[in-house]
Amino acid sequence: MPDSVSKRLLRWFDKHGRHDLPWQHPRTAYRAWIAEVMLQQTQVVTAIPYFLRFIEKYPKLRALAAAPLDDVLAQWSGLGYYSRARNLHRAARICVAEHGGRLPRVYDGLAALPGIGRSTAGAILAQAHGMRFAILDGNVRRVLARLHGVRGWPGESATQTKLWALAESHTPHARVADYTQAIMDLGATVCTRSRPRCAACPLKRSCIALRDGVVAQLPERKPVRALPTRKTVMLLLRDRAGRILLERRPPTGVWAQLWSLPEAHDTDAARRHLGNRITLRALAPFIHTFSHYRLDVTPMTGVVAATRGIADVPDRRWLLPRDAASLGLPAPVRKLIETLPENP
Repeated sequence: MPDSVSKRLLRWFDKHGRHDLPWQHPRTAYRAWIAEVMLQQTQVVTAIPYFLRFIEKYPKLRALAAAPLDDVLAQWSGLGYYSRARNLHRAARICVAEHGGRLPRVYDGLAALPGIGRSTAGAILAQAHGMRFAILDGNVRRVLARLHGVRGWPGESATQTKLWALAESHTPHARVADYTQAIMDLGATVCTRSRPRCAACPLKRSCIALRDGVVAQLPERKPVRALPTRKTVMLLLRDRAGRILLERRPPTGVWAQLWSLPEAHDTDAARRHLGNRITLRALAPFIHTFSHYRLDVTPMTGVVAATRGIADVPDRRWLLPRDAASLGLPAPVRKLIETLPENP
């Protein structure tokens, strides 16, 4: 069956696969790496313009390593999951310091870099060098779980072990780069999470989920638990010149090292934070959902008459809204800033 699966997938790929993705031309380790990291939490259609801008700004690994982190985060702004960008930057600098400015061509060296796990390392080596390494991203997990009728949430250790064994068994010895792209393409375009096109699938004759009528149930979803809610007040402060106050987030935690708005626990704390020097006006509240909690945000805005002392620390800046756009900003903060009128 493994040979049959890979052969059918490759035949399908030759006719129906995606052959013109920007990271395929040329298919270098650096470009494969950037693409794989972007695609960890992002769909292809969304990732493509970000990839093109990122590669134009940092065409080589050394250019990425030499760039300030703020610039890298700004290029990433809007993609979310910013730890991916921080890890790219750290890994690039490690490669310059320890690997001659290149990504390691051996699995252990590659997987040891920040942000590169087993599947990403395998994808880079398979795509760029044609080396026989299996991958197990979200699309591949879905294809294999349905094809083999694998029960259990893929995030569980036992289920993941089964899926990795299947991924290894189906990976061919020839045309590994094409096979890797083929199985990802099948999951992205045919064996989709909702409304899969089973009639168009080259593996339909072997699919246990299709045979048993459980395609919609596989792979099994993560057990549902209620997300906790946290509350915060975001201070959208402006001076007489129309500049806004931004501060850099701590090096760990949510939105680590991005530039954001000052925050307080509640409106009273916000006023105390400013020494009651200005009048604050509440804007429309909103909810921003993370993977592990919901953030209930109350934005408050006001004009600061005297800015002395407010930004006299390295991690605070007064910037015009158009200049703030060049920094790495969390998506909801960027949207808030974009709603501001030109004059305070």
